[in-house]
Amino acid sequence: MRRINPAYMAAARETANQSPYFRLLSMELKQFEIGSSLVEISLRQDHLQPFGVVHGGVFSSIIDAAAFWAVFSEIPEGLGMTTVDLKLNYLAPAISGKMIATGRSIKVGKTLGLGEAQVRDHEGRVLAHGMSTLIVIPEMTFDEKNSMPPKFLED
Repeated sequence: MRRINPAYMAAARETANQSPYFRLLSMELKQFEIGSSLVEISLRQDHLQPFGVVHGGVFSSIIDAAAFWAVFSEIPEGLGMTTVDLKLNYLAPAISGKMIATGRSIKVGKTLGLGEAQVRDHEGRVLAHGMSTLIVIPEMTFDEKNSMPPKFLED
């Protein structure tokens, strides 16, 4: 059975968490494995829109990231992905604390993948749910400066 190399997971998390967009949102990829992911955002004042609640773009970003990493875990090594469609439902507002998104891969094909994510607050209250369609792009890989270990281990 195929499983993700722990060294690859650590390197991928480091790369994602140091990316400018993740840092901008204080977003952190906490874990991912075959078919699932966990992404968190520690909320700050600059995540709030003028009415004092977290902006919808922050919700869509964490849903996009959690769905992405859940699906990415299943595609072959050396391939990249990007989002082609994102649908979400805002279910409750957030003001402070953490947003915690759990991502799940639903289906992965040769070209397209479908993932979903649920966002909860630090007390476990459901805040949002979304689905993402992702396209596999062979030319889009991690920066070659980051020498990545092998993605998968065989048992």
